[in-house]
Amino acid sequence: MGTNNLIFLENIEWFDETGKELVHRIPEEGSGEIKYGAQLTVRESQAGIFFYRGKAVGAFGPGRHTLKTANIPILTKIASLPWAGSSPLRAEVYLVNLKIFTNLKWGTRDPVAFKDDELGLIRLRAFGVFNLQIVQPALFINTMVGTKGMFSTVEIEEYLNRVIVSRFNDYMGETLDSVLNLPAKYDELSEGLTRRLVEDFSHFGIRMTHLYINSVTPPPEVQEAIDDRSRMGVFKDMEKLMQMKAAMAMEKASEAQGGSGAGMGMGTGLGLMMPAMFAQYFAGAKPGVKPTAPQSYQCPECHNPIGEDAKFCPQCGHQQLVFDQCSHCGKNLTPSAKFCSRCGQAAAEKPQPKHCPKCRTENLDDSLYCNQCGEKL
Repeated sequence: MGTNNLIFLENIEWFDETGKELVHRIPEEGSGEIKYGAQLTVRESQAGIFFYRGKAVGAFGPGRHTLKTANIPILTKIASLPWAGSSPLRAEVYLVNLKIFTNLKWGTRDPVAFKDDELGLIRLRAFGVFNLQIVQPALFINTMVGTKGMFSTVEIEEYLNRVIVSRFNDYMGETLDSVLNLPAKYDELSEGLTRRLVEDFSHFGIRMTHLYINSVTPPPEVQEAIDDRSRMGVFKDMEKLMQMKAAMAMEKASEAQGGSGAGMGMGTGLGLMMPAMFAQYFAGAKPGVKPTAPQSYQCPECHNPIGEDAKFCPQCGHQQLVFDQCSHCGKNLTPSAKFCSRCGQAAAEKPQPKHCPKCRTENLDDSLYCNQCGEKL
């Protein structure tokens, strides 16, 4: 195969060694001296378009073709013209790559404005990949390639990227209310955007087979707001969220000073404090406030519920409700307690109550007379 104007082209074929060429023109410059009866070899993934005087006059599918009047009727008229020393077939052949070109990049060069229903006006960046295929070779050559010797994906990718971004901006504004709902809509957005781009691509004889959205990213300050919103979904309380952020800030401060003695001491202290702080968050308690578990004390006389600090039963007035206190931490102890529930210290032995010998009523240990029948104890 030759590409020089002074050499007759007898065997025309093309191999795409780069994997990125969409169209290859033979010859790459000017009109070729194509010999009458030359052989044209078209591969399985290619299509051959024969051009004469700037017009497509023949199309060839996969196989080996002989360029004669049987294939191109206009050659009958060309061959009948007088010529001296040069071929009458001054023409060009465009070999078009029909394979699907994958992993072409698209994305926003600059952030685009998006009106979010919850976050207000924000700017977004979007990135993804798409695949394309030439489905109308002659139309593609006439509208995109022109007279160029080679046309690759690099030359078309930038233009198609701008088309995709433009349609993406419109489609996002019409279908998405908030970026907070974006994670569940990637497939839906990809499919809808592909359908919208079908007509744009068809004007050039190409088809977008697939389009994928890899990421849609807001600015850092908006990402921080989204993170705060997600934490709110866990804690359900702004106060607890602020406590969480304060704890995270202290942890970062301790890591930043981890090399110094003071920093190591701070890190150790925070390490001991963190489990308790987070336990308070998840238990629904404020830092520094002891969780109060409901008590279930009962009056031994009437069995009605009473408070932990009650001295007398509010229902029957029973006096045997005075609790001993732990000598270590001062917590009230139930009458049957052997150990303090707060500090674990053993409870001191309690004086035995006095029972009336007559009516068997239980009295305080320092009572002299029965508070039920008046009998001397």
